[in-house]
This record gives sequence, structure tokens and C-alpha cells, in this order.
Amino acid sequence: MNKKIIIPIMVMALSLSVYAQNKKTQDRNAIKKMCGCFEVEFNFAETFKYSSDSTYVPSNNYRTAGLEWAQQVDDENNKISIQHILLVGSESSPYIMKHWKQDWIFENQEFYVYNGNNSWNYETKFKGEVKNQWTQKVYQVDDSPRYEGSATWVHVDGKSYWENITNAPLPRREYSKRSDYNIMVRGNRHEIISEGWIHDQDNSKIIRSKDKNDILIAKEKGVNYYKRVDDSRCKAAADWWTQNYSKWKTVRDKWNEVYSKKTDLKLHSLVDSKPLYSYLFDDAMINEETINKTIESFINLDE
Repeated sequence: MNKKIIIPIMVMALSLSVYAQNKKTQDRNAIKKMCGCFEVEFNFAETFKYSSDSTYVPSNNYRTAGLEWAQQVDDENNKISIQHILLVGSESSPYIMKHWKQDWIFENQEFYVYNGNNSWNYETKFKGEVKNQWTQKVYQVDDSPRYEGSATWVHVDGKSYWENITNAPLPRREYSKRSDYNIMVRGNRHEIISEGWIHDQDNSKIIRSKDKNDILIAKEKGVNYYKRVDDSRCKAAADWWTQNYSKWKTVRDKWNEVYSKKTDLKLHSLVDSKPLYSYLFDDAMINEETINKTIESFINLDE
């Protein structure tokens, strides 16, 4: 091959490599901007009814606010983990509550996809399907699975955002009130803004039954605002995490062992009339063997 042709090809390949590295750095920086102390406002409203049931009653508009600490747990080249912690009540003497957790994994190929009725299907994707994408894996307050999806971070016109559509269980604000649908198809958009970040949602409420087509009963809009404030306002939550890190690492390690089996997963909602978080939130629950056995008791082996 002519040298005049070889040199431009080499330059082009080098340029693409540099671009990919710079893009990944932009992605990582955007994700890490979700960390810190935030005044949070959660807003949800049903927008369209599709149910054919004449007695259908839409959910009431939902709005709540609070203070939340987003603690960076892992900062690896291909993985960033963020633990969310709520501060409830007086800022001078708040009640600390472990909230949801999100893992961001670069070019992840392994997924637990929610399929209704507290079950997740293990699925894989080809490497080319997730090239340059980040998977957001979202976990419940007890670190059990919730939902996950893969997409590309976009940086354009001064904006940084990531958006994906995926199946999820009913949200906490509804699962104790509604039983007329069993899957929420979540349209998630995370956008980094100068004041913090926004979790924008366009969701569909779905009835899923075996060997039948999904039935859409309603859609809803959700907008969660995370306004950055001085980290000192969340010091109590940061201190709580330091004190409780070892316990929750034990919990995460056990769940990672479960996920590593790479098989479909079904969980019991209750064991002896109590949910998993009720056991794990007990301050006396610190022994590794007891934690492991408690989590194992919620894994449904009958299916």
C-alpha cells in the first residue's frame, strides 16, 4: 500500500481513539456531577388514560421534596456507583434513611430485565450493541434489583444527557396503593444542568400476562429536580454512610454473588409478613452470616 495512503489512515485511527477517550471522560464527568448534596423535588402526574374500564380512577398528582446526599461509592474506569441517602425532618437533627443506589457501567453486556411479578430475566447483548454506551443499574433501598438500561451519553449544545426506555416494577409511591398494573415502562432522561441535574420521565403503566399482548392503561409524566446545595447541609448523611459502609458492603457483596449466577431471578415480596428492607434496616442486622441468610430467604426457588 502506498505510504501516502497509510499515513492518513494511521492519523485517522489515532484521532478516533483520542476522540473516544475524550468522549468517555465527558461521560464520566457528567455522571459524577450527580454526586453531592441536593435539595430534591419529586413531581408525578397521570397524563393520559387508556384503560377501557369505566371505573378506572387515575392516580392523584404526587409531589414531595427533601434533602438528599448522593455518595460516590466506586470510581473505576468502567464503573461509577452512587448511593443516595435521604435526610428527613429537621436539618439540625435529621432522620437518615438509605435510599436508592445507581451503578453506571461502561459497555455492559449483562442485564437483569424486569418482567413483572417480582421477577427479572437475565439477558445479554452483543458487544457491538453497547459500544460506547453506559448502563444505569438502579437498585432498591435494600440493594435488590429494580431496573436497568443502556444508552449513550450525549454532549451537545452545552447539554449533557442520557435517555433510555426500560421495564421497571411499580414505583414505591404506588405499589402499596395500586394493583391494576404490574409493569411500569420507564422513559428515563437524566440531564446535567448548571444548578444540578434533572431526572425527566415519560412512563407507561402496563398490564403484562403470560402469552398475551401488553395492555397499556395509562401514561404519566415525572420530573425530579436535584438542586445542588453546599455539602455541609448533608454532613449527617455522609457521616452515617461512613459508619454504616461495612454493613452495606456486606449486603452488596451478597447481591453480587446472586447476580453472578447469571440466571433468571424471582424474589418473594414478603417473608413472615415483612419486606427485605425491614430486616436489613434493623440496626442489629450486622452479622455477615445473618445478612446472607436473610437475603437468601427472599429468593424464590419455586420457579
